[in-house]
Amino acid sequence: MFWHVLAIATITFWGTSFVSTKVLLHHGFSAVQIFTLRFVVTYLLLLILSHERYRCESKRDELVLFLSGFTGCTLYYWAENSALTIAPSSNVSLIACVTPLLIMIFGGLLYKSERLAKKQVLGCLVTFVGMVLVVLNGKFVLKLSPLGDFLAFCCAMMWTAYSLVIKQLRGSYTSLFITRKMFFYGVITSIPAMFINMGEGAPRNFDIPWQNFAEPVVIFNFLCLTVFSSLFGYLIWNKVMKQLGTVLASNYLYAVPLVTIITAVIALGERITPVALVGAGAIIAGMVMAERKNKSPKN
Repeated sequence: MFWHVLAIATITFWGTSFVSTKVLLHHGFSAVQIFTLRFVVTYLLLLILSHERYRCESKRDELVLFLSGFTGCTLYYWAENSALTIAPSSNVSLIACVTPLLIMIFGGLLYKSERLAKKQVLGCLVTFVGMVLVVLNGKFVLKLSPLGDFLAFCCAMMWTAYSLVIKQLRGSYTSLFITRKMFFYGVITSIPAMFINMGEGAPRNFDIPWQNFAEPVVIFNFLCLTVFSSLFGYLIWNKVMKQLGTVLASNYLYAVPLVTIITAVIALGERITPVALVGAGAIIAGMVMAERKNKSPKN
C-alpha cells in the first residue's frame, strides 16, 4: 500500500506539471529552455544529496544510464513539448498516454516477470478507455496533425524505452544514484537542443528571460516542475517501478490526464463534462482491477 500511495503522489506531481509548463510558456520561456533548466537545477540538487559515487561499475551500466537519461529526459520532453506546439493538446495527451499499453506489451515480451494475468490486462484496458474519455472531455472530434501526432507517439515510445531499459539496473544501484546519473545525461544531451529551432524569426533558446524569475508565479511553477515533478517524481518513480514492477506501476500513468484536468479546473477555470466524470470512474475501477494480483497457487 505504501508504494501505491507513492505512485499516486508521483502521478499527481506529473499531472500538475502540464499546467506549470503552460504558465512558463505564457511568460516567455521556450519549451527547450524549460526542460533544460529543469534538468540542470534537478541535477545540482541531486548532486548535493548524493555525491559519494560518480561512476557505474561497468561501461555497460553507464551506457544504460545514458540511454535512460537520453530517452526518459531529453527526447521525451523534446517530443512532448514540440508536439504541443504543433498538434492540439487533446491529440498529444491521447497518443502519449498509450505508454502503459506499450509497456505492458513490450514488458511482457521481454521480461517473464512482467507478464500480467488476464484480469490485470482487462483492468489496464478499462483504465485506457477511461483515460480516453477524460482526455476527450466530451469533445469527440480530433483534428489530425501528422507531424504533431507522430511526435506524440515518439514521446510514448521514449518513455517505454526508458521504463524497460532502467529495469536492468534496479538492485545494482540506489534509486538516488540512478536518478542523479539520469539527469546528468539529461543535461548533457539537452544542451544540443538549445541550438535547434533557431530559424529566421524564431526566438533564440540561449536568450533565456532571466528577468521573468522576478515574478512569484514564475518561481512557484518552476519550483513545482523542478522539485516535485523532476526531483521527487523521478526519484520516487524509479523506486516504485522496482517495488511494484514496471508494467503495474506504469498503469498509474493513465491517471495523469485526470490529475491534469482537475488542476486545470482549479487553476485555469476549465470545465469537466459528464463524459470526463465517467472516464474518471473507469480509470479508478480499471486501476483497482489491474493492481489486484491473482490469489491462485501459481502465484
